[in-house]
Amino acid sequence: MADLPRVPVGRWVDSTVDWLTEHLDLVFDVISDVLKWLTDQLESLLLWPPALVLVALLAAFAWWIRGRWFAVFTALAFALVESMELWEATMSSLSLVAVASVVAISVGVPVGIAAARNDVVSRVVRPALDFMQTMPSFVYLIPAIVFFGLGEVPGVVATVVFAMPPSVRLTELGIRQVDPEVVEAGHAFGSPPLQILTRIQVPLAMSTIMAGVNQVIMLALSMVVIAGIVGAGGVGSVVFGGITRLDVGRGFEGGLAIVVLAIFLDRTTSAVSERAARRTATS
Repeated sequence: MADLPRVPVGRWVDSTVDWLTEHLDLVFDVISDVLKWLTDQLESLLLWPPALVLVALLAAFAWWIRGRWFAVFTALAFALVESMELWEATMSSLSLVAVASVVAISVGVPVGIAAARNDVVSRVVRPALDFMQTMPSFVYLIPAIVFFGLGEVPGVVATVVFAMPPSVRLTELGIRQVDPEVVEAGHAFGSPPLQILTRIQVPLAMSTIMAGVNQVIMLALSMVVIAGIVGAGGVGSVVFGGITRLDVGRGFEGGLAIVVLAIFLDRTTSAVSERAARRTATS
């Protein structure tokens, strides 16, 4: 039986990357400068107050958003991070996660809205999302390094691509699940499409959209360690250093700091989602 001829997919990808690098170098430089500036500014803002002052502010926010027991956990957990001398690394990771999540949500929500309102867009977007979600996350680092070099920026870019799909999927799902009779009532009262979207569909779908936001943040946080491989810094570099030096204790400390961030971000975004759902139910 004759062997099938080899399809040079890898060579095609290399040629595409080379063409993009040659012709869109200025675009990549602009993106790199913007993302670098955003992460640096946010990290500087987070590191500006003394650590214990920011711990107190985070605990106060936790009390307001979820209650006193979550505030107690927040205070003790972030105090532990400071006592492990991982405060700067944790704030660096938080800035990376925040910037990547904001970019992913800013792109994902409009795409999800477009997919919900147009079946053609939905059919085009769905296989792209399947590809983005099933591709191993390490693979995203290769073109990110080629386009943006080493450092925080390739980590942010790879995180955006990896974390964006839930935002698109759940935004589309939430808007499609809005009762058609409510939308028809809006049309009957003469509301334009934009008003129906902003005042009916998005508010009613907000709890589902927020669930997508929660997943985006969690996926972005899961990329922190992987981004540390390309020099993104933060807790990822601590964990990666523990792996390379077989330093189990330091690696565990870095992992514990990521767990603290994950629990805090998950509980706060879940609380925002619950409040959105209650507000929609009472309106």
